[in-house]
Amino acid sequence: MTTILVTGATGTLGRLVAPRLLADGHEVRALSRHSRPYAVDLREGGAGLDAAVAGVDTIVHCATTPRGGDEQAAANLIAAAQKAGVRHLLYISIIGVDRVPLPYYRTKLAVEQLVEESGLGWTVLRTTQFHDLLVQLFQMLAKVPVMVLPAGVGDQPVEVAEVADRLAELAAGAPAGRVDDMAGPEVRTLESLARAFLKASGRRCAVANVPLWGTAYRAFREGGHLAPERAVGKGTFEDYLATRIRRQDRS
Repeated sequence: MTTILVTGATGTLGRLVAPRLLADGHEVRALSRHSRPYAVDLREGGAGLDAAVAGVDTIVHCATTPRGGDEQAAANLIAAAQKAGVRHLLYISIIGVDRVPLPYYRTKLAVEQLVEESGLGWTVLRTTQFHDLLVQLFQMLAKVPVMVLPAGVGDQPVEVAEVADRLAELAAGAPAGRVDDMAGPEVRTLESLARAFLKASGRRCAVANVPLWGTAYRAFREGGHLAPERAVGKGTFEDYLATRIRRQDRS
């Protein structure tokens, strides 16, 4: 099989991708800021990154942060991959990065462009948000008596394990360019998702839908982050909540 480097290997997605690749018989290197022997901050690059990439056939680039630095991290990774003769660079992105003018989305789009212009064989997969991101949002919003949501906004969350399966499949294949988007099984209002979360977690909280303003809000209202025509995911938000709540109850 092949030698595959997974960046962001301790993150929500990366920690699921690496075991799948190992189970398929690949040699896997797990890179993150704290994962030895490949503890590397991609934003800084250097000899540690060169060592991590040396002899690698494919890179699955899952590392990301909304706090900034993704473009520099990608540039460093690409430079190291070019030097090492990496055959395939696979990048995970977000549906709507070219339609929703959020700073983080613009950064993800810029990284896509770096990957496409790298001269390496490349694949880019865009997906909708993972279920756990919504849970984190609702946990934060439920800390006050009234959960305030942006009116008229829907979402189409996807199960992260299914995305990990798709990435493992793509990593084992040849560079494929921009592949079909991957979205969750259903488009839901944020209110319906929030109420499902409150019910599953036993929280008591009122819900209010409040109109906002700005181009990003308008893009979300218009569904720029959705892909109902690519509703290929199977796991619903309720499925995720049931598993999560049972896991919390046992801990």
